[in-house]
Formats: sequence, C-alpha cells, structure tokens
Amino acid sequence: MSKITYESALREGCTLLQASSIQDAELDAWYLLEHVTGLRRIDYMIRAKEDMSIEVYERYQQLLKKRALHIPLQYLTGSQEFMGLSFRVNESVLIPRQDTERLVEEVLKVSKDKDVLELCTGSGCIIISLAKLGNIKNAVAVDISSDAIKVAKENAKDNEVLVTYLLSDMFSNVSGTYDVIVSNPPYIESEVIEGLMPEVKDHEPRIALDGDADGLKFYRILAKESGRFLNKNGRLYLEIGCNQAAFIGELLSQNGFAQIKVVKDYAGLDRVVSAVYEG
Repeated sequence: MSKITYESALREGCTLLQASSIQDAELDAWYLLEHVTGLRRIDYMIRAKEDMSIEVYERYQQLLKKRALHIPLQYLTGSQEFMGLSFRVNESVLIPRQDTERLVEEVLKVSKDKDVLELCTGSGCIIISLAKLGNIKNAVAVDISSDAIKVAKENAKDNEVLVTYLLSDMFSNVSGTYDVIVSNPPYIESEVIEGLMPEVKDHEPRIALDGDADGLKFYRILAKESGRFLNKNGRLYLEIGCNQAAFIGELLSQNGFAQIKVVKDYAGLDRVVSAVYEG
C-alpha cells in the first residue's frame, strides 16, 4: 500500500461518509481521525501532510466503514460528553443528549444535601452529574438492564463519585424515601420509533426508547408510585417529549402532586416537568 497522509486520510473519510448520507459527515470523519490518532486540531494542522502508519490508517478505515453503516459515532469512540464530564457508552445504553442537561440543571437548583433517586439511569449520566456537581447527600440509581448498570458503575468510578445502583424494574426493588426523584424514562411512541434515524432505531437500546403505544407508560408508573418513595414535599423531575407536558401534568395532579412546572429546552421546546408531592 502506498503511503497516505493524515490530510488525504481525512479527505477519504469525508467522502465515504458523505456517500453514505451520514449527517455531519465531515465532523464525524474528523472525530474518528482524532480518536485513532490522538491528534488535536492544532496537531493536525501542523502534521497534516505527514504519513500515517499503516496500522493507524487501517484502524481509521475500519471505524469509517462502521460509521457508514450508521453505527453512532459515540459507540465507535466509546464515549460522550455530558455536563462537562466524560461518559463511557456502548449499545447497552442510550447516548446522553444535550437536551437532558436541562433536566440536570433544574435538579441542581435544589439538590444540595438531598437524598436523590434516579430511575432508568442507563449510562448514569444524570445521577453521576448530580453527585459530581450538586453536593447531594446520597445517590441511588435504578435500571432494569444489568448491562446498563455495568456501564453506569464504570462511569461512576471514572468520575469519582459514589452511587448505589439497583437492578430493578422501576420501583420494584427500591426501598426508603428520598427528597428528589429524577427520571428520563422511555417516552417515544412505539410506532414512531421505526421512523427515527437508523442510528437511533437500529442501534440504541429499544428498551430505553419505547414508551408504549402513547409514550406515557412509564410516566403513569412514576406519577402513581413516586409518592410512596418521596419525603414530605419531595420533588419529582422528569424529562418529557415536547408534546407530552399537558398529559403528564394531568397525571401528576391526579396523584397528589402540585406546583407543577414545565421547563423548555434551549430550542424552546417543552423538556422538563417538575412537581412537589403533597399527598
């Protein structure tokens, strides 16, 4: 094989991903090059016309071909940033989204010295961010997937926080009471999932996406059962789909919650519902 430079390899990567209709093809080609070479942008600018080693080039090509099949970038690099922290991800967990940072930001306003329970923790990005940034008293997180809990435990260790993880179908193995319950549950309508991007519908765990026929299955459970696990005037924080606020607000008001508040994300869409349990 003839020698190939970093510059020509990146150009090849952009061309391949563009031909495969990958959104942000140029950016993803760069991130994969950065991942396999360890080059920062400034390093690349200096060394662009230098030759790559055959081993590094072949590794880059392998990852490009996987990305061309619409395997998410984050599953190929094995990480995603969230709230300024780094989280390991694989196909056992949902990739953390920037929209979910709004949920964490809202909980951080009240989380100091609080006992916090998270349901549907996945990668652990929410509870770990709260434990790292919020000075919470006690952090407990739940997921139905043992593979997800394995990832979450690794992330807690990486970020040097103490979180107790429980393998549990929602509240089934939860005990005690908490000041705050937080959750980003599955909330996409079942029939909508097949119309999502292939990166999502074909690769992210369906169990973390599917909210049943109307997308509200897990909100019904949270509205009905959270009160048993909340201290007096405890707070519930939920990420929601942008068209679900009215339905979820009604569910909460029917189950003893008051002071129901809807918070928009930075795109101006409904993203978070919070409420206080009054019994």
